[in-house]
Amino acid sequence: MSKRNKKAKNHRTNEITKGIFTVLENEPNKSFNYKQIAAKINVTDAQDRNTLIKRLTQLKEKKRIQEVDRGQYKVLENSKSVHEGTVDVTGKGNAYIIVEGMDDDIFIPAHKLNKAFHKDKVEVYIYPKKKSKKLEGEVVKILERFKTTFVGIVDMQKTFAFVRPSDFRMYTDIFVSKDKLGGASDGEKVLVEITDWPDDVDSPFGKVTEVLGVPGEHDTEIHSILAEYGLPYSFPPEVQHFADQLDTSIKREEILKRKDLRDVLTFTIDPKDAKDFDDALSFKKLENGNFEIGIHIADVSHYLEKDTILDEEAYNRATSVYLVDRVVPMLPEVLSNNACSLRPNEEKYTFSAIFELDDKAVLRNQWFGRTVINSNERFAYEEAQYIIENGNGAIPKEVSIRENGAYKVSDEVVEATLTMDRLAKIMREKRMDKGALSFDKVEVRFNLDENSNPVGVYFKESKDANKLIEEFMLLANRKVAEFIGKQKPKKTFVYRVHDDPDPDKLMALNGIVSKFGHKLDFKDKKSISSSLNQLLQDVKGKKEQNMVDTLTIRSMSKAIYTIDNIGHYGLAFDYYTHFTSPIRRYPDVMVHRLLQHYLDGGKSVKDEEYQKKCKHSSDMEYLASSAERDSIKYMQIKFMQDHKDEEFRGVISGVTEWGIYVEIIANKCEGMIRIRDIKGDYFIFDEKQYAIIGERTKRKYQLGDEVTVMVKSTDLIKRHLDFALIPDEQK
Repeated sequence: MSKRNKKAKNHRTNEITKGIFTVLENEPNKSFNYKQIAAKINVTDAQDRNTLIKRLTQLKEKKRIQEVDRGQYKVLENSKSVHEGTVDVTGKGNAYIIVEGMDDDIFIPAHKLNKAFHKDKVEVYIYPKKKSKKLEGEVVKILERFKTTFVGIVDMQKTFAFVRPSDFRMYTDIFVSKDKLGGASDGEKVLVEITDWPDDVDSPFGKVTEVLGVPGEHDTEIHSILAEYGLPYSFPPEVQHFADQLDTSIKREEILKRKDLRDVLTFTIDPKDAKDFDDALSFKKLENGNFEIGIHIADVSHYLEKDTILDEEAYNRATSVYLVDRVVPMLPEVLSNNACSLRPNEEKYTFSAIFELDDKAVLRNQWFGRTVINSNERFAYEEAQYIIENGNGAIPKEVSIRENGAYKVSDEVVEATLTMDRLAKIMREKRMDKGALSFDKVEVRFNLDENSNPVGVYFKESKDANKLIEEFMLLANRKVAEFIGKQKPKKTFVYRVHDDPDPDKLMALNGIVSKFGHKLDFKDKKSISSSLNQLLQDVKGKKEQNMVDTLTIRSMSKAIYTIDNIGHYGLAFDYYTHFTSPIRRYPDVMVHRLLQHYLDGGKSVKDEEYQKKCKHSSDMEYLASSAERDSIKYMQIKFMQDHKDEEFRGVISGVTEWGIYVEIIANKCEGMIRIRDIKGDYFIFDEKQYAIIGERTKRKYQLGDEVTVMVKSTDLIKRHLDFALIPDEQK
């Protein structure tokens, strides 16, 4: 079934499901058979009738409706009023319950949360709806806690302590008896676990599981960020010991089982400060004039055996975490920086995708399997970029990462680099023509001193050398997914999918960008992609670029791992997976194992096991990216502490009822101006105009406007950066 047909079928199934509930809930005292329901919701054809019968059975099994007699269905008692959902606590302590399939969220006042926390799964009772009022209710049962450990600061009393959570959504302190403080002192930052919350007490009981340190100190705050998301910052001793005992030597008998590519020209291109090199490229010109290009990936699965404590730890982590001043690796250093790092002039086990491409980048042949390589060179992106821009290999001292400075690259490597750059540009153009999106969002990076203090800001740019690597990694990922995905009978596999964007979010995006003179074309799928790319191109170098890039990304669906392939919208691929980074992503390890299993003629593996692993990997990726964002925010605040007396030009990047967010143009640091701090008028939030407007003067501060700000206050512990607005007339 095509992706479009599948989505249409799912839409029709949802319509029929809503119809079932409408019929049963409108007459809760009556029961209906499928024919009566079909007549009421105008189901006439055989396919829809079968869907209706199937959904009735499913809803009965899930206990969402009841079968009072054979084939006779009735609404469950209280089914109209009680729903399952997820708690979303606001900064004011109230909450909304998000119920899947329900258009409106349910408002819950703080005193009706009944001990539910942010992101808990709960049952919510909805009060009878009053005219023109929003849905309101109360939590009646906590089904599943999202988390029970929190980062907070110890507030010591005489015989006990309270821990005040750092998370603004956590609305209660946690009571800790003196014998459960774990050695923590007054004012220290700790990790506390809730152990009990008796009905008759105001605060939950807890115990300190880890002392993080003194608030405001660098390591304390970085460890706190990791702890808030349940992410580790060190390996358990038993896991480290297991990894250290691995035999990582290269064996002759293992080489004989693999394709030997040690004599083929091979090199790596990575950031200049990279510690691990998990991918390499090889290049060979064939007698027929075509090119054989190999994408060689560290064979992590050779060392990471299933059902070991090391594999369990890697799975639990699921990803490396990249914070501003450190990497928290998925694998211990003996693997990530040594055995599995494709360092030059060292024999390494790899898993390879080898492609024969003609002069127009058309794929003529492909091969997948285990290999052994010996990389000839290690390049930084800057060095490869110099070769691409200048057409020669005389790398000058200012570009070189070698200890001896300037050096000469062989003619072979220069030819390989220039040829692959040319082929990569052709492949990229083909992707764009098919509707792929081109996100070149500016990434903020910090220059740090020896104590991890930020002394400068710079922006990471994606140039031709980066895009060369990107295109060949995309080719490998796509072709591996296609190779398994097209096999008959169907085989369970791990895909990286990206659904079509939400139309409502795109409409909202169009409303914002239209204020800057841009417009999206909604005629069809390709025109949407084309106009999004045009938008991203048009804002390059303009003051609103980072804001528009961010808002565009937010309008997209989130890419996830799953066994159900629906394609990748952003890349315009029908098949896509992650094969190229097993040192830092567990899904890539799963892909390597599955690919080898199927290459060996193995039967399809169990769906349920891999779907569960995919969900876990997606969840951990989200937590890791949240921690990474928080660490950047922390470092931005730390950087701005030393610039309190300076004026900055910024762009209004967000507007809310409590204030406006401003992103400084020069360094991309974002802070907030509170409405109550803006002098000269009383400002009111106008949601439709993305603006605040002065009641008396009609002065407007709108999304995308340029303003001048100074730092008002910084709070490293709460990670708050507040600006003071300097009206232009005062300048």
